Amino acid sequence: MSRLPIKCPSCEQHLNVSQLSCLKCDTIISGSYPLPKLMQLPQDDQDFILQFVLHSGSLKKMALQMEISYPTMRNKLDDIIEKLLHN
Repeated sequence: MSRLPIKCPSCEQHLNVSQLSCLKCDTIISGSYPLPKLMQLPQDDQDFILQFVLHSGSLKKMALQMEISYPTMRNKLDDIIEKLLHN
């Protein structure tokens, strides 16, 4: 499955969505809409957030399952928070 590009291949700036379409009735909506902040994160950060939610927000459970120390998990979450604040 191909991934949605989030940065321009020429200048590395964030891309905007310019068109949405309905596969059932062929309605097309055009405009310029920024991607949600979570979608602007790299794929590995998005995957981390998904696992965080699926583990009910428990870094301890995630650390146990992934066999990574809790401080490492906490640092990863702090890094993602920092990216979201400064994006």
